[in-house]
Amino acid sequence: MLAVVAQIKVKPGAEAEFEKVAAELVAASRQEKGCLEYTLWRTAETGLYAFTEKYRDADAVDAHRKSEHFRSIGKAMGAFMDGPPNVLRLSAI
Repeated sequence: MLAVVAQIKVKPGAEAEFEKVAAELVAASRQEKGCLEYTLWRTAETGLYAFTEKYRDADAVDAHRKSEHFRSIGKAMGAFMDGPPNVLRLSAI
């Protein structure tokens, strides 16, 4: 099993718009064959979010990254982001 934690800082005042677009990514990603979990979290810090993702294997991660919804919705989310995401990739032991 593989996992990803992606922290995203959102521009001040853009939180609601970001959440709306990010919810579309969550819904679409949860439909992927190898996706075991895909959740968006708000942190205690205003404007800081985290996606937690779990995948069956490397093929599932690759399929997610190449998916049309990841590319198009991810691009739309970029308009609300304050800098690049901080991505942590994990492998289960």
